Amino acid sequence: MDPTNYILQRVVSLQPSATVALRDLGLLDRLVACTKYCVDVCPEVAAGSRVIVADSWTAQAEQILAVRPDLVLASVPYQSSAVAEILKAGVRFLGLTPRSLADIYLDIAAIAGIMNAPEKGEMVIAGMRNRIEEARQRTVAGPKLKVFCEEWGNPIIASELWVAELVQAAGGEFIGEPGKPMTAEAIAAQHPDVILAAWCGAGDRIPLEKIVEQRGWTELAAVRNGRLFCITDQLLNTPATTLIGGLDAIAWALHPEQSQRPPGIRQLQVR
Repeated sequence: MDPTNYILQRVVSLQPSATVALRDLGLLDRLVACTKYCVDVCPEVAAGSRVIVADSWTAQAEQILAVRPDLVLASVPYQSSAVAEILKAGVRFLGLTPRSLADIYLDIAAIAGIMNAPEKGEMVIAGMRNRIEEARQRTVAGPKLKVFCEEWGNPIIASELWVAELVQAAGGEFIGEPGKPMTAEAIAAQHPDVILAAWCGAGDRIPLEKIVEQRGWTELAAVRNGRLFCITDQLLNTPATTLIGGLDAIAWALHPEQSQRPPGIRQLQVR
């Protein structure tokens, strides 16, 4: 068999970003099982007879092996015991560990490569790069607003490095260390111009008014000016092309005069 003409036929995705990559590559017909979180980010996978399995963290090898996959895609953190059983069964396993935009591009390329669609992968990556560069060019000469973005609220955890890079591309200066905890007092001491909240697993259900009250932020300029926003979880916490929607939301939060409000962002209502 010529390996250049072979495409893996039965893929299990334990991570929404991997499912989005398969969609972008035009290979969802190969997906035989995925998680409920994949359905949230990529609703088209709900169609058909795909099996819904647990995610990378709670995955059970028996449930995965039952669909007879020839490839399992996952991302850290994943359950090592399940991975061991998958590997012992002779199934290919690709584990993703993205932190930066560069890592995300590499992951898309890796999935495209193993699925024998490298040219399509290059097109997907180029499209993503171009959109980010377009945003950067629109704001390169403007003022740099100080932005805090959090991926969790209790404790407060700053968003990942790829989000910091999107903030920079949208003309902002990211406050804090990506992926690390930060106190409400330390954030306030930085005097952010804009605050963004995109909590993992919360969708768009972040209580902005409650945050302000609980953290003692009523006198923050960002709050008084209504520059506190909720961005839908999937747009910033799924390391895939869905981040372009997150970039659009960030760009609007920082520069509302440059575009219409995109989907997936909600603003604090100032009384």
